[in-house]
Parts: sequence; C-alpha cells; structure tokens
Amino acid sequence: MAFFKDFKAFLMKGDIIALATAVVMGAAFNKIIASVVADILMPIIGILTGGADFSQKFIALNGEDYETLEAAKEAEAAVLTYGNLIQALIYFIIVAFFIFLLLRAYEKTKTKKEAPKVAAPKGHSQEELLVEIRDELRKQNNAPQA
Repeated sequence: MAFFKDFKAFLMKGDIIALATAVVMGAAFNKIIASVVADILMPIIGILTGGADFSQKFIALNGEDYETLEAAKEAEAAVLTYGNLIQALIYFIIVAFFIFLLLRAYEKTKTKKEAPKVAAPKGHSQEELLVEIRDELRKQNNAPQA
C-alpha cells in the first residue's frame, strides 16, 4: 500500500499538475498553429511560389517520372516526399515564432519587483564634513611635533 500512497503523492505534486496543464495547453495551441499554417500561411506561400503545393513535392527513387504523388504510390514506387519536410520546417519556424511572441508578451506583463528604496542615513552634510576635515587638519598642523 505504501507504493500507491507514494504514487498518489507524486501525482499530486505541483510539478506534475503544472506539466499536465502545459501538455493540454500545448495540444490546444498546436491546433491553433496548425490552422494558421494550413488555412492562412500555406495558401499565401503557395501564391508566392506560383501555386506550388509542397505536400505534393517528391522524388521517385526508381527513376520514373510520375505526375502526382498518388500515381507514384499506386505504382508502389519508393518516394522521398521532400515537400513534407519543407512543410514541417515552415510549420516549425511558425510555431517557434508564435512561442517567441507569446513569451515576449508574457515577459512584458511581468512586473519588475523593485527593491524598496532605503533612505540614506542621516548625518552631516558634505559642507559640514569638509569643515570638520579642515578643522582637524588645522589641529594636526598646529600641534607640536615630537
């Protein structure tokens, strides 16, 4: 029974709850990013690249020239779908950019804790100190030397 008690204590730690929350939020954030990439950015990138659909870019390893990826798959040809890699890289850059923006905004919202201002200790003013130093030097100069 000690095992289950320890396991329950482990699960109820704040770190595990925070991690679980982060995973759920990350999954939801992933759906938002996927939609932004697929529905907004990729069509714009497609226009900029002349209507290229990266998911359809491939190289058939058997040397044949297939018109579409589906045709190559029907012919059971081995293919390198480099377009998927390009799309994944674009997706990664966009996710990294969104996380950067999110963290940057979060850092700006954090209030910087300023150290409480401590008043300078009360004492003599600079002029008073200079007068005291002058008077002390005069005493030392006028004192008989041994």
